[in-house]
Amino acid sequence: MIVLVRPQLGENIGKAARAMLNFGLTEMRLVAPRDGWPNPAAGPAAAGADVVLERASVHETLADAVADCAHVYATTVRKRGVTKPVVTPERAAAEMASATGRSAIVFGPERSGLETDDVALARAILTVPINPAFGSLNLAQAVILCAYEWSKTQGDASELVQPTEEEELPPAPQAELEGMIAQLEGMLGPRGYFLPETRAAATRRTLRSMLTKPGWNHLEVRTMRGVLSSLAKPPRD
Repeated sequence: MIVLVRPQLGENIGKAARAMLNFGLTEMRLVAPRDGWPNPAAGPAAAGADVVLERASVHETLADAVADCAHVYATTVRKRGVTKPVVTPERAAAEMASATGRSAIVFGPERSGLETDDVALARAILTVPINPAFGSLNLAQAVILCAYEWSKTQGDASELVQPTEEEELPPAPQAELEGMIAQLEGMLGPRGYFLPETRAAATRRTLRSMLTKPGWNHLEVRTMRGVLSSLAKPPRD
């Protein structure tokens, strides 16, 4: 779960909810939100992640919010005088995936982050390797980093989809490739491309290898054949 401690702006709560739902997290707990809860500014910022906001629970203290959690990670870029194990989001996600009991990742107020007493309540400090000359993530950015790493540990159970994989077309059948290659060879032959004859076979093999290497799909083959057909026509005035 994600715990936001003393969040200041409803917009940032909404953006954090949006970040969570993108990676399958739906349980948010709020500790003493500055402007109360519910907050009308959170909904528009959530951009449709209403299920996270509707389920969000409010607690007076961080101790109350994580009372049922066996594993609590405090996100901070500073150790703040507290001696705790320090882990990356990737390491924390792996630990949570193999752990028994509930886990929570805790984020502090936008302006100042978690206080020392908040960090002291956690089992470990979670921090992101970041540019030492500029360490300034906003709340939603920090949440999305942790949510993404968590989602990677869930495998098929996360039900997440890689959009580009769905958009890719399957490779074209060999017969379509052969048609394209034959069309190109038919255009090149009369222009002497395969001369001298002693090199013709090697040239054809190289051409075939080049044209079959990219893994053309049906649409790409059809487009290329359209290009070749256009090139074969007499130039327009």
